[in-house]
Amino acid sequence: MASDQASTARAVCPAIFIAAPASGQGKTTVTAALARLLRNQGKVVRVFKTGPDYLDPLVLAQASGQPVDQLDLWMAGEAYCRQRLFEAAREADLILVEGAMGIFDGDPSSADLAARFQLPMAIVMDVKGMAQTAAALVAGIAGFRDDITVAGLIANACASQRHRELIESALPASIPLLATVPRDPDMALPERHLGLVQAEEIRDELEARFEAGARVLEAQGLADTLLRVPPVVFEAPVDGIAMPPEALKDLTIGVARDAAFSFIYQANLDLLQALGAELRFFSPITDGELPGCDALWLPGGYPELYGAELAANRPMKAAIQAFFMANKPILAECGGLLYCLETLTDYDDQIHEMLGLLAGQGAMKGRRGCQGMQTADLPEGPVRGHAHHRSVSHGTPEPIAHGQRQRHPAPGEAIYRARRLTASYLHLYFPNNPTAIAKLFLTESAATDLQPIQGA
Repeated sequence: MASDQASTARAVCPAIFIAAPASGQGKTTVTAALARLLRNQGKVVRVFKTGPDYLDPLVLAQASGQPVDQLDLWMAGEAYCRQRLFEAAREADLILVEGAMGIFDGDPSSADLAARFQLPMAIVMDVKGMAQTAAALVAGIAGFRDDITVAGLIANACASQRHRELIESALPASIPLLATVPRDPDMALPERHLGLVQAEEIRDELEARFEAGARVLEAQGLADTLLRVPPVVFEAPVDGIAMPPEALKDLTIGVARDAAFSFIYQANLDLLQALGAELRFFSPITDGELPGCDALWLPGGYPELYGAELAANRPMKAAIQAFFMANKPILAECGGLLYCLETLTDYDDQIHEMLGLLAGQGAMKGRRGCQGMQTADLPEGPVRGHAHHRSVSHGTPEPIAHGQRQRHPAPGEAIYRARRLTASYLHLYFPNNPTAIAKLFLTESAATDLQPIQGA
């Protein structure tokens, strides 16, 4: 178990950053299997996911039995990342951080995050079709920057013992072969057009895949090896995270959460509760009425897969329409935006009647879509977030603003406002600006009275 130092602002814990040379190498499969193995051994493992992904964390949370948060230096900020790692180090036997994309891709990249917190990296690489070349690639990664440390290689899709021997014999002495993972479809995690299939939909199937992966890694002693890596010293941020105290006290927020609306950052829920809000979850698919609440949050998800069910639930649609007409605050993100439009056309070209809170029609298109980091320039203040969708909308009203892209001058996602509804394709990361988020969910008079917090 991790131990605190003499100062309460420092904690020590073994930690490993699971990285890869590219997407699709098996990072999530390996991270989930390792988390399950440690959990089976009675260890407390805390897992984090690099970047804005909202699907992988749900899978990793099921595997580890612990909440999984995103770490992103741009979207969340260094102070937030530092605070989360520090808190995890105080309770965990091992911290796992899964990277995103290729290790050096993006700005900031996975390598930037690992370097900032001095996290040693285990490189997961799909070695199908190569042997000694895998050793050359990982050696190149290790030498590309002098501020990263490679703890070893996990060779995924390894065909045989001979295949393993060829790779291991070519590795430099400083980079051990930590484990090999066979080409086993029973371990692979199911995917669909926006990423992995949601954990809640295939919970039992995931359990079998986690256990299969845990058995493979246990036979090679991977957990024991990683628990023996030199521990990392984690420090709490000096200034902490700026929070308007009890800004949402006595406020109840209804949160849509079901198979159609599930792209929810755990950090967003934590932030709302830390501000004093009570959260009440409901299903736009199956519930006939809203819970008693003062504000609504309609997050992203897969409404296109449940268009018929959403359209047929007339009592829920009427309840949300009445809530809107009463000028109560509503935040709709991505899938929530599609739900607020007049119609939604699914992948089978079936048209479904939606809420009609905003003029316009939504429609699914091909596999390519908009994605990337953006800042939402809201009247309440700027909030950083992320866009990732395969749909388009048209016939919509004039937006009040557009997102600002992280690195590109072109306008980002449109931001709409009607009555107290704020809607956009952007998924906002609430901890980036707690004051602005609090204002979104308050009445107009209360939002006006709420003053910005220094550093928010």
